[in-house]
Amino acid sequence: MATDYGQGYGLPAEPGHPGHAGGRRRRLPAALRAPVEGRAWRELGYVLLSLPISILLFTYAVTMVSLGAGLLVTFLGVPVLAAALAGCRGFGAVERARARGLLDLEVAEPEPLRTRRQGFTAWIGGVLRSGASWRALLYAVLQLPWAVLSFVVGVTVWSVGWSLLTYPLWFWVFPMYAGQDGIQLYGDEHHRIYLDNPFEVAVTAGVGLLFTLATPWIVRALTMVDRVMVHGLLGPSRLATRVVELESDRGVVVDTAAADLRRIERDLHDGAQARLVALAMDLGLAKEKLREDPQTAARMVDEAHGEVKTALQELRDLARGIHPAVLTDRGLDAALSSVASRCAVPVRVEVDLAERPASAIEGIAYFTVSELLQNISKHSRARSASVEVWRTENRLMLQVVDDGVGGAEASEGSGLAGLAERLDAVDGVLVVDSPAGGPTRVTAELPWRTEPTR
Repeated sequence: MATDYGQGYGLPAEPGHPGHAGGRRRRLPAALRAPVEGRAWRELGYVLLSLPISILLFTYAVTMVSLGAGLLVTFLGVPVLAAALAGCRGFGAVERARARGLLDLEVAEPEPLRTRRQGFTAWIGGVLRSGASWRALLYAVLQLPWAVLSFVVGVTVWSVGWSLLTYPLWFWVFPMYAGQDGIQLYGDEHHRIYLDNPFEVAVTAGVGLLFTLATPWIVRALTMVDRVMVHGLLGPSRLATRVVELESDRGVVVDTAAADLRRIERDLHDGAQARLVALAMDLGLAKEKLREDPQTAARMVDEAHGEVKTALQELRDLARGIHPAVLTDRGLDAALSSVASRCAVPVRVEVDLAERPASAIEGIAYFTVSELLQNISKHSRARSASVEVWRTENRLMLQVVDDGVGGAEASEGSGLAGLAERLDAVDGVLVVDSPAGGPTRVTAELPWRTEPTR
């Protein structure tokens, strides 16, 4: 996936941000703050709610699936089973909302039902074929035993910690109402030990403090399993996510191709085509004057000859913009050296490739460097630049560096953003590091592919 790192990349945090030097600093370390922070209480609330919700969900899922399986011998079994799966999907939506509110876990909705036709029968088929439905059912089954474990552990460590920590405040209850000196630590027929003197009360509170400080981290470790379950079973599958990415990338490719075609049409219409039309008119006038004024006709033909040369040069430039012949014939090293020679600043080019990548990847790499060098010529006010190309395992790496004024951003609507979208279409990555004052370092990463053997 292409990533836009230009916006705010390398800049100091804003005032008031926790990472900013001038912001409000927390005086207590995280280990001491955790028991009283809102996050710890939200996670504990999630653990407490998980038990009743999991009981309800497990009961519904097992009852409905068992009923549907038992009725499969009749025509009612399949609709009941579909209703069971649909209900599990509905519970999944509730669980995603609960995880979002209490665990700050953002989980996208799973892939929607895909039905070829309209109607109840098509809906049943879509529910039964959906992998998200069966993952929701699996979540309903697996959540109950884990919810019981996390509830018992969470409630136990929380109650023990806070009760022992506050023991100095309520130990007087034992001699006044229970008829004993304090919490009984040990007892038999001959001897009993109570936590009743000031030292023992203080030690008990200290142990409670340790439990209280450890409770948020224990509960957080328990909710990590819940995070994994919600994300893995109630979110979209990797395949569905990949399909969405590919659909988005296909749209980018189509839009880019359409934009390139419009650019080529505009260049032909406004450039070479207009020049050739004017050339045809000039040659027509020269033909008419050939008998009356041969010298004027010769001069007009000579001017038309110059126009032909200009039109040919424009067509060569246009062809180079579509796909340069030097790239096809000699590869990236020669093609990038040719582009660098036309840059407004001196450019050092270093290409370290033992073999050539696929022509599509090679073309994207060429146009990426070409556009970055154009940006340097137009905007950077640099004195020098460098281009480096190398291969790292299965990735083709490009890096363009200049010593200009910096401040380049891959914000929406900019040329760098469009370049990032093009790289994204082939699973590439664009990283922009351009602090104010420079230097600017743009790194592009492309998948390494080779031409298939025939």
